[in-house]
Amino acid sequence: MKKLVVIFLFLAFSAGFPKETGFTQQDRERLIRLETTLKVFMEQTDKRLKELREDMNRRFEQVNREIDRLVQIMIAVFAGQVGLVGAVIAFAWWDRRTIIREAKRQTLDELERETKPEKLRRLLNVLREKAKTDAELREILKKEGLL
Repeated sequence: MKKLVVIFLFLAFSAGFPKETGFTQQDRERLIRLETTLKVFMEQTDKRLKELREDMNRRFEQVNREIDRLVQIMIAVFAGQVGLVGAVIAFAWWDRRTIIREAKRQTLDELERETKPEKLRRLLNVLREKAKTDAELREILKKEGLL
């Protein structure tokens, strides 16, 4: 009976372990199919990566065009602002000159109205009399063409 149990155990254990049979034709065909599938997969992957690269390049070009357009818009806005500032400065300069010119004219008109020619003639005569005794005043009047 012991022999029978030992044989039974031996058969049970030996049936549970796989037997090494080596590399079969079926294994070879399976490897060939796997290799073919892998080759097709790699070709498709390369093709897809190439398409992705082309798509990325196209998108980068679009982004570059948009950036160029925005830069041109910014330059135009800046030029417009510079033009407006220049126009405001030119207007202020023109306005100031006009106001000063008008103020001078009004002042001269007022002086002409207030001062009478006979008063000026008498004042000039007084200065000429004083210049006979004052050398400095005489030089000033000569310089101004009043003597």
